Amino acid sequence: MPKVVPITGTDVIDALGAGLMDFRRAPVYGLVIGAFFAVGGLFVVLTAGALNMSYLSYPAAAGFVLLGPFAAVGLYEVSRRLQTGEPLSWSSIFGAMWAQKGRELSWMAFVVLFIQIMWMYQVRLLLALFLGFRSFSSFEEFMTQVLTTSDGLMFLAVGHVVGAILSLILFSLTVVSFPLLLEEDRDFITAMITSVKAVFTSPLPMLGWGLVVTLVLVVSMLPGFLGLVITLPVLGHTTWHLYKKCVVNDGQEAA
Repeated sequence: MPKVVPITGTDVIDALGAGLMDFRRAPVYGLVIGAFFAVGGLFVVLTAGALNMSYLSYPAAAGFVLLGPFAAVGLYEVSRRLQTGEPLSWSSIFGAMWAQKGRELSWMAFVVLFIQIMWMYQVRLLLALFLGFRSFSSFEEFMTQVLTTSDGLMFLAVGHVVGAILSLILFSLTVVSFPLLLEEDRDFITAMITSVKAVFTSPLPMLGWGLVVTLVLVVSMLPGFLGLVITLPVLGHTTWHLYKKCVVNDGQEAA
């Protein structure tokens, strides 16, 4: 098992500074990956509207953001190469991402997808429990029902609590597991256990980072997902450096 060491809030700040530095050193890679993810989020919302299910736009967009750790694999590879001094190229980045199809990291993608499916099912279940089996002609009608009725406010409150629990579970399982699987040939169960141990070893710094990630992603989604073009690469690079600070591999010292 990889060794997990405790970190402090200062380590999180240092990792954020290193993440910003990586983004400045290789901005093109981050911007392209961030733009691709932003377009994907916008596509999800527009698809919900096209299917006359605009009332699912908000939970669908929030669920889509759960795929962030998997989308950031390319960013982890950029940070890894910058840290080791290896040359950067699109072929090397995409090559590293493509190589994961036959490794354990692909199983982690299924874990993320499973939690996203659970996210959408709990939304539909709560809709049925609090608002009944009805459809809404527009997103505005849905928001009016949610914000001006007692049942709607209860749906909003319970939905956010359940969503927070699922997000916490996903964060604990993936915060260091994706970078670990990218760097080392480990099984995904070991990676998830290591990730959970990292959270339990340094609960306040790690949960604080998780809260920062959540708030940044929510704000980034507001202007049509455009904020993700900048924030996703910075968060991805920072997560890599946070992983290097709290997980020690092969006898190496933590950063």
